[in-house]
Parts: sequence; C-alpha cells; structure tokens
Amino acid sequence: MRILAISGSARRNSTNTAMLQAVRAVAPSDIEVSIFDGVGRLPVFSPDLEGESLPEVVRDFIDVIAQSDGVIIASPEYVRSIPGGLKNAIDWLVSGDEIVHKPIALLHASHRGDDMLAGLRTVLATVTDRFAGDIFLRLPLMKLEPAEVFKAVEAAENHSRVQAYLQAFSAYCMADSKTA
Repeated sequence: MRILAISGSARRNSTNTAMLQAVRAVAPSDIEVSIFDGVGRLPVFSPDLEGESLPEVVRDFIDVIAQSDGVIIASPEYVRSIPGGLKNAIDWLVSGDEIVHKPIALLHASHRGDDMLAGLRTVLATVTDRFAGDIFLRLPLMKLEPAEVFKAVEAAENHSRVQAYLQAFSAYCMADSKTA
C-alpha cells in the first residue's frame, strides 16, 4: 500500500509536516507513507499553464498523486480557512483524472481548525468520489516542536491510534472503487 501524505503547510518547521514524518515512522510495515511538503513550491494555478505548458514541478506533483494508492492530507487552518498553498495544489489537480477516484482522508494536528476542515471536506468531496470523510484522526500537537511531535506520536496511545487510522484507510483504499 502506497500512501502519499500531503502537508498543507509551507512552513519550514511545520507541525503538520513533522506529524506526517512521525506517522511515516510508525506506519505498519505493509504501508509505505511518502510525504509531499512542497505546496509552497507550486506556481499559482492558471489554466493557461495546463497541457504542454505544465510546469515540471506540477507534473511531478501530479505524478506522485497518480502513483499513490491513497492520499492523506494534513493542514493548518489560516484565517479559519484552507491555506492558499494547499488550495492551489488541489486546483492543479481538478482538470485531470488523477484525483477523481483517488481515496483521500484527513489527519489533523490540532484541537482547533474545524472551519478549515469543513471547507476542505467540501472541496475534497467535490474533486474525488472516494473522499473518506469518516476516516479521520486528530492529534493534539499544536505548538509542539518537531522533536516533540515525534515523541507524542510515538507515545503508546497515539501510536496505536495512528496504526489503526492507517489500517482503516488502507482497507478503504483496497475496497472496490468505481475504476476497478
């Protein structure tokens, strides 16, 4: 099982990116988690850049989406909404087929952010018919440094919650889809 974990943060010391790295470290051996933390490197979406003019960095992003069995998104909330970089990344996907039937679930690193999560759920339910809204994990990691995030995720209670989350999402990814 190949899962792509997308960090919706462009911050260098992002809690979300650190959480995804920690999740990758504790993932069951049959689940490979790779991380995309480059939303800040994607150019602003423009239909004029699609097709033959598609920037290489966007083509690479679309390719890693296509090669994954499922996608997990972890994102901060900015001004009660989806960060611009993450929304831009999603915008780059809407013209292609790579996201349409791709299983997607959310992972959240804060006790806050419900407005962003509601907006992100709406967007994801629009771009894919395989959004797994009921497969969700929230870990209270806000304001922790990356090393502290690893310790928190590795703690027995969170470790088992992360593994159960990944196993549930893996099972969802393997379930019959409309493209099967």
